[in-house]
Amino acid sequence: MKKHALLSFLILLSLVLAACGGAAPKKVIVATDATWPPFESVDETSKQIVGFDIDLFNAIAAKEGLQLEFKNVGFDPLLAGIAQCQYDAAISAITITDERKKSMAFSDTYFAAGQVVTVRTDNTDITTKDNLTGKTVGAQIGTTGAMEVEKVSGATLKTYDTVDLAYQDLMNGQVDAVVADNPLALGYVAKNADKIKTVGPVFTDENYGIAVCKTNADLLAKINKGLAAVKAEGTIDSLTTKWVGPGK
Repeated sequence: MKKHALLSFLILLSLVLAACGGAAPKKVIVATDATWPPFESVDETSKQIVGFDIDLFNAIAAKEGLQLEFKNVGFDPLLAGIAQCQYDAAISAITITDERKKSMAFSDTYFAAGQVVTVRTDNTDITTKDNLTGKTVGAQIGTTGAMEVEKVSGATLKTYDTVDLAYQDLMNGQVDAVVADNPLALGYVAKNADKIKTVGPVFTDENYGIAVCKTNADLLAKINKGLAAVKAEGTIDSLTTKWVGPGK
């Protein structure tokens, strides 16, 4: 009887200690396609994923006590993975669309962007998206840029796993133009001003949001709460200045 009583006491004690100590918070697995500067890319020196989105999510996590683990995956697998809840969340300059809302949840918006056309500096044929008819146009697979090219009658869409390959083909003369988000396009043009340029106005209005597994309402609520807090502190403005540049 004493042995049974001692065993019961030890079991009860272990349960009490576990309750007092608390379980370590579960890591939030976050997918990102780190080929989309200035929002996410791999730093050549540190080999760490850096960028606007990474800083923003880390700031949100600090507010809400979340532990993040970023996974670098291609954009198309990222969308499929978050739709199937293989990841808890995804941040990767993801435009909120009605179609995407069918398979994933989105946080409140955190950045406004739009699509713009990039061509080689010697190109005089293409001045707006309306001149893409009859042209071969590059875009990253699964992006709103690719969707917009598909809407242009007579344009031939060439998709790429990563957007840097699209810009490389543009500079090498393999495609006539590239359609992508304007902050990203401006970044590539700044680095290759002797080879490429943007033309025409930004022709869509898009908003970025953090995608969340559709069944995880608790995580979505925490992200929105943290996002509201960092917005109120001016973090979005400071990150825009740091990563995108003033006035862009």
